Formats: sequence, structure tokens, C-alpha cells
Amino acid sequence: MLNKYARAFFTRVLTPFAALLLRLGVSPDAVTLIGTAGVMAGALVFFPMGEFFWGTIVITIFVFSDLVDGNMARQAGISSRWGAFLDSTLDRVADGAIFAGFALWYAGGGDDNVLCAVSIFCLASGQVVSYTKARGESIGLPVAVNGLVERAERLVISLVAAGLAGLHGFGVPGIDVLLPIALWIVAAGSLVTLIQRVVTVRRESAEADAAAVAEAPAGAPGQADADAEAAAGPSEHGSGADR
Repeated sequence: MLNKYARAFFTRVLTPFAALLLRLGVSPDAVTLIGTAGVMAGALVFFPMGEFFWGTIVITIFVFSDLVDGNMARQAGISSRWGAFLDSTLDRVADGAIFAGFALWYAGGGDDNVLCAVSIFCLASGQVVSYTKARGESIGLPVAVNGLVERAERLVISLVAAGLAGLHGFGVPGIDVLLPIALWIVAAGSLVTLIQRVVTVRRESAEADAAAVAEAPAGAPGQADADAEAAAGPSEHGSGADR
């Protein structure tokens, strides 16, 4: 939901910076790679040590690369399938690093196995939420649903809470409770979003199958099944095509 409103605003704000990088000869792919490396460093170096404030600052600086690289590609007229694939893939890597950093903290110095498990659930559910949409679209379905907690919400809720929780190290009492609350919210919201997407794909696939049956020529049994099978592409088992 945040994507719909925040992305347009920040795209306008970051357009001059994107233009400057292009003039300096920096490529969109380089920005994508550097941004992902910065997010991973902030999450996997600072978070496991309990340095949530500084880790969040580092991550926030680099996370805007996700908007800058696409802006650069559009300005330069070099948008490509490869760029879109690289950006989407590295987004998953960066998201995983953030929640892995939380999990490492709670497995170590944070000493809380329950919150470690919640962090791991946030990591896994975030990946599956993204996969359900990509997989649904790959078999020709629109997956027309705005989930309760999508990527933007996951990042904002977890990083704002982590940054504020980090102020505990500067003497602000009781504020460290915000991160556990945020992780539970992200976990619950991701589960709801996953259910929303699965239900949507189930409904859309039933409608598509019914339409295929209705359009099949008379006396051609099994045609709808063949059409559906062709749309789905090669089998996941043994093909290695599933991503």
C-alpha cells in the first residue's frame, strides 16, 4: 500500500540525484549492486551486535538505491528485462539480510529464541509473499490484490522500530520494546498478505479455467486442461524453471 503513494514522491525527489549519477558515468546496475551491499552490511554487521540505530541509518541510506536505479534507467532510456530481474532478485537478498540480522541478534546477545523464530518467520514469509505474486503472474494471472503488508510496509515498520529501539543505547528507557512489537506485526501482516494472495490466485485460476472450458471447441475433451498446462509452462519437478 505504501508503494502506491511513497514511490511516486521519492521518485520526484531523487530524480536530480539520478541525473547526476548518469552524468558521472555510473550505471543503474552498479547502483543496484552497491545499494544491496550497503543494506547487507548495515543489517549483518550492526544488527547482530545490537547496534540498531546505526544499522538502520546505514540501511536507510542505501535502501533508496531501489528507487534511484530505476529512475536512472528511465532517464537514460535503457530499461531492460535484465535490469528488472537484477533489481527484483537483489531486493529479496536485501530483505532477507535485514531479518537475518534481527534473528542473529536474538539468537545471540538478544537471548530470545521466540523473537529469533519470529524474525526467521518474517524473513521466510516475505520471500513467499513475493513469490506468490511472481508465480501467479508467470502462469498468466493478474494477481490483482493489494496485500496488507507488502515489501514497503515490511521495511518501514521494521526499520523505524529498529531505529527507535536503538535509542535505548543512548539512554532512552523502555523504547527497545518497539522492535519486538514491530516483528510480531510484520509476521502477522505477512501471513494475512500471503493468505490474501493465495485466495486471489485460487479465484483467478478458477475463473481462467472456467473461461477456457467455455471457449473450448465442441467435441474437444481435455482442451481446457491442455490450455492450462501450456500456460503454466514446464513442470516444476525436474525442469529447474521455477524461481
